Amino acid sequence: MPPGSGDALAPALGALIGDKPPSNGSDGRRIPDGQTESAVLVPIYIAGAEPHVVLTRRRADLRRHAGEISFPGGRREPIDATLADTALREAEEEIGLPQAEVTLAGALTPTSTFVTNYAIHPFVGAIEARQAWSINEAEVDAVIELALRDLRMARGMAQITRRGLTFDTDAYELSGHLIWGATARILDDLIARLAPMLDREAR
Repeated sequence: MPPGSGDALAPALGALIGDKPPSNGSDGRRIPDGQTESAVLVPIYIAGAEPHVVLTRRRADLRRHAGEISFPGGRREPIDATLADTALREAEEEIGLPQAEVTLAGALTPTSTFVTNYAIHPFVGAIEARQAWSINEAEVDAVIELALRDLRMARGMAQITRRGLTFDTDAYELSGHLIWGATARILDDLIARLAPMLDREAR
């Protein structure tokens, strides 16, 4: 099997991430009262011996999180048996990533959005490189693919202005892309867990 294939990559990711997603049924994840359940997929592939992550840029005219960079995902629907199913379904709907081409490797720590009050459950999925993306233009402006080692070096602080308020926040700035908020927190968790892999690739 090619070394960059999703099936071959998933065990290496899973060994570092640790929290395995359920195979079926309810996953038993708890959310604070009043928060909306949601999930995102964190797709990872290997290109040029480097782990890369796939994100999306939301359309600038959306009512919520307009123009922001995030992982493909959304709110849990009644058809989703588990939150992992939500992440897979949303990724297929938003960027055309077939669910059958994703090998789930584990789950990261859930995080919340402060304005929209969503509880976001991130699931890491190994995929093949060189995907042919099919963007849902009603929601997504672009697919962004970045090397995780480059992202790790791009971690810092940024000044953000939202709703007339200016504040400093943890962020990643790379190749003209600004990643902050819940997505930055998910990346923090991911990069910390994959540090042995990223350190090995850096040698």
